[in-house]
Amino acid sequence: MTKVSLVFFLIAATALAAFAQPERSDEKQKVRTVSIPISIFTQQELKEGQSEEFLQVDRLTVTENREEQTILSIRSITEAPLSLAILVQDDLTSNFNLQIKDLKEFIRKLPKGSRVMVSYLRGGRMEIRQRFTTDLERAANSLRIVTGSDSVSPRSPYDGVIDTLDRFDALPAGRRAILLISDGLDSSEGTSPGSSLRSTDLERSIRNAQRKNVAIFAFWSPTVSTDGGSSQRLLEGQGSLQRLVDQTGGRAFFQGSIAPVSFDPFFRQLNILLNRQFLLTYLSTNMKKGYYRVEVTSTNPTVKVEHPKGYFYRR
Repeated sequence: MTKVSLVFFLIAATALAAFAQPERSDEKQKVRTVSIPISIFTQQELKEGQSEEFLQVDRLTVTENREEQTILSIRSITEAPLSLAILVQDDLTSNFNLQIKDLKEFIRKLPKGSRVMVSYLRGGRMEIRQRFTTDLERAANSLRIVTGSDSVSPRSPYDGVIDTLDRFDALPAGRRAILLISDGLDSSEGTSPGSSLRSTDLERSIRNAQRKNVAIFAFWSPTVSTDGGSSQRLLEGQGSLQRLVDQTGGRAFFQGSIAPVSFDPFFRQLNILLNRQFLLTYLSTNMKKGYYRVEVTSTNPTVKVEHPKGYFYRR
């Protein structure tokens, strides 16, 4: 298992153990607890596809709207098992079918205790092939080839993301993530330039993911309608996916404007990000309703921390 040195944690745990309670508001203290998923890694690790056994994080700092907050705890893989939903757009080109073997192996190699859901995004509905299960072999075997037809194109891939986010509500607390394999285009608001980037469903996906502490990762892959089509639409789809992952603490994976020859390099990096993903809980002093920008940084300049860019608080 990957080992990460968190120097600040012992100090925080000792001094603030009395506050480490489930998420709630505390009117007397005028504080509340907030939990967010974070991934801690170095750029060299992602580039080489191999994680170091030991990573010196030094001290982490969390701010809300540039005001420093108090870290209560960080829960790792064993303390906060992963729940991962895999969403595949059913009108992807047949190139995706060549990646199914690697996707199955990725699922099988997830840490023991992980929960996996598999579903396909189709026109008008989401086909759930496997509900959340800890049987990784069963989840892997639920994958099928894509239909690869315009007739099953979803109105918006973000419809399925919104639906899936609600399915996390019945799960125990822990680390949560979605892997979306899609071209990222939302045609529900027309096909005029920039329409996908202004998608209402995209905005809702971001807000709901932030509220439910779900990090979203995305593999871009063309559909039968976008393969070899307008470069403007292609860039809009990739831009939409990039915005989704940036705002929720995940990462997007592209191979230029063509279908990835292999997802294997993507999976190597995704494995590092998920193995280095933690559930960070901190004490917030902000009690007013509204949107709060969040920033998590390390005093070690070689360390990168990916996390949700903010969240809406509703009392």
